[in-house]
Amino acid sequence: MPVDPSQIQAAQEALDAHVREMVRWHFSPETGCPFWLDWAGKAGWNPATEIKCYADLQRFPHFQDEWLRDLQNEVWIPKEYLGRPFNIFETGGTTGMPKQRIGWDDYKVDYSEFSNKVSDEHFPRNHYWLMVGPTGPRRLRLAIEHLANVRGSSCYFVDLDPRWVKKLIASKQFDQAKAYMEHVIDQAVTILKNRRISGLFTTPKLLESLGEKIDLYEAGIRGVFCGGTSMLPQYVRFLTEEVLENKIGFYPTYGNTLMGLAASVPLTPEDKFSVTYYAPQPRAVLRVVDPNDTDKTMGYGEWGRVELTTLTKEFFMPRFLERDEAIRRAPRAPYAWDGVADVRPFGAMEKTIVEGVY
Repeated sequence: MPVDPSQIQAAQEALDAHVREMVRWHFSPETGCPFWLDWAGKAGWNPATEIKCYADLQRFPHFQDEWLRDLQNEVWIPKEYLGRPFNIFETGGTTGMPKQRIGWDDYKVDYSEFSNKVSDEHFPRNHYWLMVGPTGPRRLRLAIEHLANVRGSSCYFVDLDPRWVKKLIASKQFDQAKAYMEHVIDQAVTILKNRRISGLFTTPKLLESLGEKIDLYEAGIRGVFCGGTSMLPQYVRFLTEEVLENKIGFYPTYGNTLMGLAASVPLTPEDKFSVTYYAPQPRAVLRVVDPNDTDKTMGYGEWGRVELTTLTKEFFMPRFLERDEAIRRAPRAPYAWDGVADVRPFGAMEKTIVEGVY
C-alpha cells in the first residue's frame, strides 16, 4: 500500500529532529560518552552544532566494529548513565573476541514497540512462549522474554551456541553439527509436548527442523516470530505453506544487537513471498548503499550493502556497514521510510557463506 508523500516528509522531518537531539546528546560534555567526546576533540569539527539532519551524518566515517571488540566498555557510557550497572551483549564472530554492546533499557523499548505489531490471535496474551535460540550473552534472550512479559506471558528457553555450530561446519564436522542441532530440537520437542505453548521464537532452519519432528499447530503454536538473515522468497514460501501449513501466524524479523528489531510488513500476493523489513526509525535507520561507493544510495528495486545507523541516548553508531546485502524497497504503510528486502549475507552470490543455524 503506497504511503502519502506528506507522511514521508513528516517522517523525514521527525528523523532529522531526532538526529539533532541524539548528536547533541553524544557530543556534549554534560551527557556524552568518552569515546565520542575524544573523537570530536580529534576530528576538527563539532558534530553537536554542525549536524543538522540525517544527511549530514555522511560527514562521519563508517563506524568500525573493531571499536566494539578492542576497547573497554567504559568508553561507551554516557555521562547520564555513570554508576548504573549495564547489560553486556555480544554479537557476531565465530572465533576471537566478539563485538560487545552495552545497554540499559534500549532492548526493552525496541521490543515493547514490536508488541503492537503482532496480533492477539497469533500470540495470545497471558499465555506461554518458547524461545529456541542463542541465550547466554545475547541480547535476544532478555529481549524475547521482555516481549513475552509485555504481553502478559512467560517464556521457556532452549539454548544453543551458534559459534560452536559455525565452527563445526567450517571445519567440515557435519555429523557433529547435525547431532548438536538434533540435541537442541529434541529439547524443544520435549517442552512442546509437555507444556502449553502458543508463541514460538526461533531461527528459520530450526523452525524447519522442528516442523519435521512435531505438528506445531497440534502442539498449540499459533504464532511464530522468526529471526534470521537469509529468508529468500522460495524459503519463505516453504516455511509458510509447508511447515506452518498457512495455519500459524508467521512474523519474519531482521534484527541484531546493534540495531534492535526491524519488523516485516504482512505478505501480500504481489510480494511473491519476498519479505520486506522496516527499521524502528528514528531509533535506527537502514540504508542500502553501493558497495563500491558507500556515499551513494541504491535505487528502489536494486541490490546493495546494508548500512545501519543507530540513534539512541544509550548508543550512537553512525554508518555501520552490515555484513548483509538487500534490495532497497519504497515506503509501505504503516512505514513512511525505506525498507530492505530479501536480506542475505553480503557477497552471497560470489562466495560460500557459513550460516550455521541461521
